[in-house]
Amino acid sequence: MSIKLCGSEKDIFPENCKEERNMTITYVTAGPDGEEPNAFTIKNREEIYIPKAPPPQPPTQRGSIITNLGSLRQINKQLNVACAVFFLFVYGGMDFAHSAGWNQTLNTTATQLFKCSWFIGVLAGAAVASLAMTFLPKMTFYVLGGIMQLIGSIIFTCAPFDYGCLLAARYVAGAGIGLITVPFLIHSAEVASDNHRGVSGSMEQCGLALGIAIQVIYDTQWVEDKEASVNEVHGIIGIVFSLLGLGMTALSIESPIHHLRRNQEEKARECHRKLLGSFNNSEDLAYEEVKLYVEESQKRTFFQELWSSVVPFIKLLLYRGFVAFSFSLPLSESLIKSTLQTEGYISCWPVTVWGMVRLLGALVAQGFLDKMGRKLLSLLGLLCMAILMLCMAVSYADPANVLLTYYMNQVWKLGVAFQAFAGLFVCSSSVYLGEAFPMKVKPLLVGYIVGFEQTVHIINIVGYNKGSESFFYHYYLSVGIILFVGVIFFGLVIPETKKITLREAGKRFQRLHNIRLF
Repeated sequence: MSIKLCGSEKDIFPENCKEERNMTITYVTAGPDGEEPNAFTIKNREEIYIPKAPPPQPPTQRGSIITNLGSLRQINKQLNVACAVFFLFVYGGMDFAHSAGWNQTLNTTATQLFKCSWFIGVLAGAAVASLAMTFLPKMTFYVLGGIMQLIGSIIFTCAPFDYGCLLAARYVAGAGIGLITVPFLIHSAEVASDNHRGVSGSMEQCGLALGIAIQVIYDTQWVEDKEASVNEVHGIIGIVFSLLGLGMTALSIESPIHHLRRNQEEKARECHRKLLGSFNNSEDLAYEEVKLYVEESQKRTFFQELWSSVVPFIKLLLYRGFVAFSFSLPLSESLIKSTLQTEGYISCWPVTVWGMVRLLGALVAQGFLDKMGRKLLSLLGLLCMAILMLCMAVSYADPANVLLTYYMNQVWKLGVAFQAFAGLFVCSSSVYLGEAFPMKVKPLLVGYIVGFEQTVHIINIVGYNKGSESFFYHYYLSVGIILFVGVIFFGLVIPETKKITLREAGKRFQRLHNIRLF
C-alpha cells in the first residue's frame, strides 16, 4: 500500500502532503530498545521505526467509583430489613432493662409479676411467630409487632400511674418483640450475602444494647421534680422508635427463599435481583445457590430435617441460654447496691458507663463478625465474662463485705468490665440462629430457643426475689462456673461460619465437633 508523506520521512500528516512514497507495514515480535513484545510498528524504506501511539487508558478511577457505589447500594438493600427492625429492637431493649431492675423512679410498685410480664409477652409472641411463619410473609410480623409496640408506648404515655394499664402495656409490647425476633433472625440470614450475614444478624443485639443504654441512663439521671414522669418519657421514646421502625419496614425486601418454597419463580428472581442489583456479575450463581438450598430441603421430609437438627439445637439452646446471663436482674441489683454503697447515690458516672459499655462491645463485635469471624471473638468474650463473674463471687464470699466500701468498689468495676465483654459475646448468637437449622424446621426451633432464653430471665427474677443474704455469692459462683465450662464446650462444638453459604453453615453445625477457631 502507499501512504502520503510530507516534509521529512517522519512527518505523517497527510494534509500538507506533496509527494508519495512507498512504505511497508510490518508486524514484529519485539521492538528496539526493549519495547514490549508484539508492538505494532511502522517501518519505512530507510529502516526507521515509527512506534504507534499507545491506546488511551480506560477511566479506571471513575469505574472504580461506580463499582464502589454499586457495592454500597447492594449492601444497603440487604441491610434494609436489619435497619428497619433495629429501631423496634431499641424500644425492646428499653423494656428489657425496665424488667431487669432499671425502674428506679417507677411511679408504681414493681412487683414480681410486673418484672416478668415483658418476658412472658416475648415468649408468647415467639411461639405464635414460629407457628405462623410457614404461611405468612415476614413483613406481616414486622408491621404487627411494631404496631403492638406502639400501642404499649402510647399506654405508658397516657396512663403513667395506672398499674393495670402499665402491666397490660408490657405484655403487649413484649408480644410485639416476640413476633419480630423469630422472623428477623431467619430473614436476616436469608437476605444477606455470605460476606454480610454477621452485620445483618447482629442488629438484634445492637438494637437491644442501645435500648438498654437509653433506659439505664435516663432512669438514673431523671430528676423527680421534672414535669413529665419517667413512665411518660419511656412511652414517648417508645413512640418515636416504633414509628421509625414501622416507617422503615417499607424498605425491607422479602427473602427469595420464601417465594421459592411456594414455586413463585418470578417473584423470587425479582427479590434476588433487588438484593444483589443488576450490576452484580455473580447474580445467577448466587441465585442458583439459593435454589439449591431450597431444593435440598424439599427433598427431605420434616422429620428427617428435625432429626438432623438435634445436634445444632442442643448447641444453640445452651449458647442462647448463656446470653440470658449477660444481662439480668441480679447483675443490675448488684451494681445498684454496690454503687449506692460507694458513691452514695445512683445518678453517678459508674452507672452511666455501665449502661454504655455493652453497646460499645456489641458494635466492636459487629464490625469483626464478618472479618475475623464469629467463634474466636465470642469465646474470648465468654471467657472474660466467666472470670469476672467468679471474681465478683469472691467479693461476696463474706456477707460482711457488702458493708465495706473496698469490696463494693471492686464489684461495680468488675460489673462494668463484665458488660463490655458481654457485648462481644452476645452478637454471634443472633447470627448462629439464622444459620444453624434446615429450612423446614428453622422457625419452630428458633422460636423455641428464643422462648427458652426468656424462661431463663424469668428464673433469674424469681430466684433473686426469693434469695437470701448470700444470694449474690451463690449466684455469681454457680453462673461463673457454668460460663467457664461453656467456654470449653463451645470451643469444641461451635463452628466458624464466616463467608460460607447457608448450606455449608448448616452442615458444619450438624457435626458433633468443630475444633477450628478460624
